[in-house]
Amino acid sequence: MTHCTVTQDLFPRCKGRKIETNFEGGDITSDAGVLLLRQLDRELGLTRSIARKITDPRSPSHCRHQAQTMIRQRVFGLALGYEDLNDHKTLRHDLALQTAVDSDAELASQSTLCRFELNANRAWAVAMHEELVEQFIRSYRKPPKRLILDFDATDDTVHGEQVGRYFSGYYRSYCFLPLFVFCGQKLLVSYLRPAYVDAAKHAWAVLALLVRRLRAEWPQVQIIFRGDSGFCRPRLLTWCERHDVGYVVGIGKNSKLEQLALDTRYRAAVAFEATRVKQRCFATLWYSARSWKKRVRKVIVKAEFSYQGDNNRYIVTNLPGSAKWLYDRRYCLRGDMENRIKEQQWLFSDRTSCHDWWPNQYRLLLSGLAYVLMERLRSGYLRGTRYARAQVTTLRTRLLKIGAVITRNTRRIRIMMSSTYPDQELFQKIAAKLAPG
Repeated sequence: MTHCTVTQDLFPRCKGRKIETNFEGGDITSDAGVLLLRQLDRELGLTRSIARKITDPRSPSHCRHQAQTMIRQRVFGLALGYEDLNDHKTLRHDLALQTAVDSDAELASQSTLCRFELNANRAWAVAMHEELVEQFIRSYRKPPKRLILDFDATDDTVHGEQVGRYFSGYYRSYCFLPLFVFCGQKLLVSYLRPAYVDAAKHAWAVLALLVRRLRAEWPQVQIIFRGDSGFCRPRLLTWCERHDVGYVVGIGKNSKLEQLALDTRYRAAVAFEATRVKQRCFATLWYSARSWKKRVRKVIVKAEFSYQGDNNRYIVTNLPGSAKWLYDRRYCLRGDMENRIKEQQWLFSDRTSCHDWWPNQYRLLLSGLAYVLMERLRSGYLRGTRYARAQVTTLRTRLLKIGAVITRNTRRIRIMMSSTYPDQELFQKIAAKLAPG
């Protein structure tokens, strides 16, 4: 029988040649780099551990798709740039993704994945967070001397009637307010919260749990808590002091602090008038807020003066060192965490469109698992390359989105990648390092 191919004339001619297009190319993938994620996941045991820890209420005799397979399917899909469950309507037929999750049949449909997500509960969230912390601990070959835990919150805008959504006057939208904790570039906590809570809500409890687990593994490690002024809360600071945890936290300016720093601000203004070059002056103050119950704490003041006027900042800390060193080398480095939060959003942590609360927490953590794989690829296998500090979107474009033709039979799976792929040598080196044995 004659097979008719339907083509569409969507584009103008090229050098007199007619351009015909269709979607009948067969088993071709644009995501051949997903095999790197497969090897990374095997090395870390990430999805295997998650699948063992969570309770799957489904009846095994009535299930075609295992929990581990569906977790891999979602995590790999997020890393590849497919944020929506609807994408899996056709993506489930992709031979590269099937191979990556160790399957040789159609993967779970969007409705199956959705039903699985609806089983999420508090126990799932706890188990997945425990695995994030264990992955962090296993990433060190020898005990670290110092760990700086960065805490920050961000808005997660919602557009439906999700449980727990509230209008935030600060962000001017209906949203959630998830809490993230990073140590360097490594993710430890991805905790969903409603937007009506204070930015530091539950931060004390999260810090206490992290310190207990990390010190159980490394009793001599120095732990430092770092955050912006939203985390300058008496309970947090007092707990750190009682448990030998260092802290360096922003503190909002007020009239009393401005008065105490008057000499430092004056020096910066006078120096600017004399040189017409932006000036920064630092000083150490001893300050007691009313809510601190007469406890006096060390406050670092940075007085800056330029053509735009004054720009003063204050931080409270219990760490030793000069004012300038503490501000520049301890506090300001927390700005890198903003990039890590952006990477979470680029991995679709804000795709919390489920109605119920715990499925949205599960989705937030899935993007965290995708980040763990991408961060491991960057820190473990791209050192010394031009992608050593690349964002996850760059890694996705350069190392995962590779066109390939795939053939599969009973004996082998052959993946023939594009001959014009520009990073062939780097890809081969990474794959060789990830090879078993």
